[in-house]
Amino acid sequence: MTFLSRFMTAALFAFIAACAHAADASPNTTVINAPAGSIRGVKRDGVQSFKGIPYAAAPIGELRWKRPAAAAGWEGVLDATEFGPACMQFRADPTSIYAENLDAVSEDCLSLNIWKPEDAENAPVFVWIHGGALRGGASSMSIYDGAALAERGVIVVSINYRLGVFGYLAHPELSAESPDGVSGNYGLLDQIAALEWVQRNIAAFGGDPDNVTIAGESAGALSVMYLMASPPARGLFHRAIAQSAYMISTPSLKEARYGMPAAEAVGVYVASKLGADDMAAMREMDADTLLKKSIKAGYVAWGTVDGVILPDELVNVFDRGEQAPVPILAGFNSGEIRSLRALLPKPPKNAEVYETEIRARYGELADAFLEQYPPDDIEESMLATTRDAMYGWTAERLARNQTEIGAEGYLYIFDHGYPAANRLGLHAFHASEIPYMFGTIDNTTPTWPEIPNTAVERNLSDAMVGYWSSFARDGAPSAEGYAAWRPYSSDEAYMYFEGEPEGGARDLLPGMYELHEKVMCRRRAAGDIAWNWNVGVASPPLPPQAPGGQC
Repeated sequence: MTFLSRFMTAALFAFIAACAHAADASPNTTVINAPAGSIRGVKRDGVQSFKGIPYAAAPIGELRWKRPAAAAGWEGVLDATEFGPACMQFRADPTSIYAENLDAVSEDCLSLNIWKPEDAENAPVFVWIHGGALRGGASSMSIYDGAALAERGVIVVSINYRLGVFGYLAHPELSAESPDGVSGNYGLLDQIAALEWVQRNIAAFGGDPDNVTIAGESAGALSVMYLMASPPARGLFHRAIAQSAYMISTPSLKEARYGMPAAEAVGVYVASKLGADDMAAMREMDADTLLKKSIKAGYVAWGTVDGVILPDELVNVFDRGEQAPVPILAGFNSGEIRSLRALLPKPPKNAEVYETEIRARYGELADAFLEQYPPDDIEESMLATTRDAMYGWTAERLARNQTEIGAEGYLYIFDHGYPAANRLGLHAFHASEIPYMFGTIDNTTPTWPEIPNTAVERNLSDAMVGYWSSFARDGAPSAEGYAAWRPYSSDEAYMYFEGEPEGGARDLLPGMYELHEKVMCRRRAAGDIAWNWNVGVASPPLPPQAPGGQC
């Protein structure tokens, strides 16, 4: 090589290096040196964001249905300016209000995103677990943008986790492979791995690993309860937020219980429907085929009571006071089922048939049921019945349970509607509180009922961002200029979100909790009936009161 060519080559490499350094030093980018490695993000208006950071290795091929392993390291600086792919999932109906275009889906999806105040130092950490029935959703959805919470001094982390058949399949072969003798709950193990990553790395972003709040809505809130009950998750978080959680019965690993087959038996059935002789054949299937065939086979994702990751039914764990002893903020929406009408049974022909059905199914509890859900407006009563049996009862139970073990509970009901949602019959629909508490009311998807740009909407969002961020900081929700939020221990108090937050309310929906607690208790004692949306005119005959009269 001549001197000139050597000079030109050296100059070229120097130019490339200078360009790379310039990119690192751009006024719109920032680099964090974390234990996991150097990570480049974007900064804007005092908030820095980092997206698509791998927190665990992709469980693909032979690693499919394995515990998440440590993520592979990277050389140099990781470009974290774009979201990672969503986990494998069925694409939602594009006309659904919950539909959002996911640019990519993949089994290589175990990534997280971070929004932080530019000057964060020992800041509270808010870890968001997305909903989607454990079969859909992604941390990249626009309503989950963490910038507004970060502007209140909170570091927001949102995570992806394995979904559907990839995240929750149990099978005898998989149990035999496990040193614990269990299978299923892989998506839950992903969530635990993400929390462990936060513990190791968040201090580099200015976060306090000793002040972590886990939060989620719907299946994300179900996951919050799973984490509260899971021994391997203990100590990884210090507060919890459960929005529209549902403490329904959960399949057991090896036994048919509460009207549900054993989780391993379900796995054997699914494998047979997929034409797989063993798990090796299942692991050889490409992801799209596995996803589509499992859905066609009717596979539904649930956690599994395995005695290790989930030691028992949630109601039992919480009744014994064995859940994580952390403060909780829990609530539900008045119109939950208006956007989830598939959960409703066929309505009876008239009020007389409705009352007859209820009396036949609820026995001596029928009068209490009909007082709570009268026959004069069957549709509204059916919407309220399923809402309360799943979401209302769960929210109040969480507040009660945490209060009983000396950790405060804060209860709310979200009853806010606005013109576009109300025109569609979706007043306070499932998940409609999310844009308000995230401060993303101007960043919803095209199919989401449009939230008007009015002072009422902005003020409600301002209040909810304040309550949620202060709870993450202090374990007690407060918002300057808005109503005080009293704990549930104060005369069963709750916060009412309709327009201006109202904090003086007490005794939410009198009689609601007591009725559904009795129904659950009797079904649990019988041992062969699930407690979920099989209520009202869809309820099996109520079992008699258990021995001892505890129900």
